[in-house]
Amino acid sequence: MVAALPSTPTSIFDALPTLIPTVAEAVPATWTAVPTQPRALELFAPPTSPPRATPVVLPTSTRPPTATPTSIPPTETASPTFPIELLTPFVTPATSIPPPVTGSNFLPNPSFENGWYNHNNTPELQVPNDWRLEWDSGFNPLDPDPWNAFVRPESRVLPRAFLPPHEHSTYIWDGTHTVKIFKREGAISFRLLTDVYLEPGTYLFEINIYPDLVVGYRPDGSKIWAPDPLSGEVQFIVDGRYSGWQLPTFGQRNTMSYLVGTAEPQMVTVGVWVRGRWAIENNGWFMDAWSLRRVVE
Repeated sequence: MVAALPSTPTSIFDALPTLIPTVAEAVPATWTAVPTQPRALELFAPPTSPPRATPVVLPTSTRPPTATPTSIPPTETASPTFPIELLTPFVTPATSIPPPVTGSNFLPNPSFENGWYNHNNTPELQVPNDWRLEWDSGFNPLDPDPWNAFVRPESRVLPRAFLPPHEHSTYIWDGTHTVKIFKREGAISFRLLTDVYLEPGTYLFEINIYPDLVVGYRPDGSKIWAPDPLSGEVQFIVDGRYSGWQLPTFGQRNTMSYLVGTAEPQMVTVGVWVRGRWAIENNGWFMDAWSLRRVVE
């Protein structure tokens, strides 16, 4: 039986939301075709998005009230063999300091250095090896405006050579590659997932993510970041359980963490769900240097 532990030292962690995507689909790469890697996942091909009207970005004060999607059917995923225990999530830096960790990184291809594959040989959909990408398409329950319907994102595994030198340290934090998942003038909701085998214990799942959420550009070419904090949200996923949405800071690297525990040895699906609910100028997310390490007990 799944149990939830306290979200703070003095309170009981509320049951995590059961938001599950409408359509689970897999993703491949963007503007540069790189030789296709031999490993491909058999995932559902996304439907073609219909033509959309001229974009209208509503001011924060006039956007429809945020709605919590409750009618989205769950993605088909296997139930865990043993109970998963989810602990308190937190963002660093914050009042909570991450606990010390030790040993190996249990995530496969954690910094996305070990190659990638194209989904259905689509150059716009590159997915890191050992990971799978799902996304939502169609009606967006957070904003019913047809312009803000969810669309298929584009995904790239970018080496340093495909980024300007001044952007290397901005988007690459370990090794020589970074993952970019994005859509221009499109609302997106996607999940990047993998499977790991864990022995009993507590683990710190930590990600680095850069929300490149832009609503316009100044005459000098500098970016105007999305003014509404709800423009971009992130939450952790562990075997179909969700940490709750967190609001990262746009235009900078965010380090976000989540404590995961299990009482029995088992395979566990872990990952991150990201969404940009409005079709802004650029809905972009850079990701690199992820880890899942055992907490020192």
